[in-house]
Amino acid sequence: MKKWTKWQNWVAVAAGLYAALAPIWTTSDGKAATTLVVLGILTIIAGLVNLSMPRMPSVEWAQGVLGVLLFISPWVLAFTAMTGVAVTAWICGIVTIVVTAWALPSLMKAREDQHHHRPAAA
Repeated sequence: MKKWTKWQNWVAVAAGLYAALAPIWTTSDGKAATTLVVLGILTIIAGLVNLSMPRMPSVEWAQGVLGVLLFISPWVLAFTAMTGVAVTAWICGIVTIVVTAWALPSLMKAREDQHHHRPAAA
């Protein structure tokens, strides 16, 4: 896998960026805004790490977990009544989960191929 080419991670970075910036144009309280900013920034970081080091499944899984956290955050932190910020969390979370799930099979296949093509130890 080449660096910086996996479109799924670019989409996750965009979802993270949107989540992190959403409190600028949506009505939210401090808890909801902080949640979106923090989870958004962490999603951006995970996406960029995945793009720069494409053979790290642990970071790909972490990106998926961040998507799940984004998705469940309106219920866990009780900000579902703030429709704009809640919908943003749900959509950005779903997008991150879907693109991560889409990317995982190719990553696992590449890692499997890499392990099968290693020279035998002397």
